[in-house]
Amino acid sequence: MTTLCKQLKLDPHDVILVTRRTIETALLLTAEEHLTICPLVGPRMFPQDPEFVHSICDQIYSKEELDTQFPGLSVLDFGLECWNEGVNRMDEHQFEVLAKGLLQWCREQDGNTYIISHDGTITNYRILLGEKGLSRRDFLGEAGMHTIKNF
Repeated sequence: MTTLCKQLKLDPHDVILVTRRTIETALLLTAEEHLTICPLVGPRMFPQDPEFVHSICDQIYSKEELDTQFPGLSVLDFGLECWNEGVNRMDEHQFEVLAKGLLQWCREQDGNTYIISHDGTITNYRILLGEKGLSRRDFLGEAGMHTIKNF
């Protein structure tokens, strides 16, 4: 974690998008003012399979629960009602539409946007950004870092 903290030099305009499950990790890297909770960054299983059982750590929290637990964090929800459902079991088309909206929002920011999420979520975004033929073997692994160029 110390190495990652040294590598991650945040500008005042940079944003880190997090899920409920990744807030604590992000707080080890930076102060609250850089963090934004967003339901579109996970968790999302890869590959999508409706027969897979999601785990308890993938539980989605309501906005009210997040406001109570993390009152200082901003929330980016695009006015969506996906806080209860999340993106985990969302069909590909719906996810693609919402994820493209998030990517456009990222492009419009003054600083860099970082996402701390789950490997399944990151793999789904990598495919959306044009990477081909990805499988579970392409997961980033624990504490992996991936830079997406021309994003």
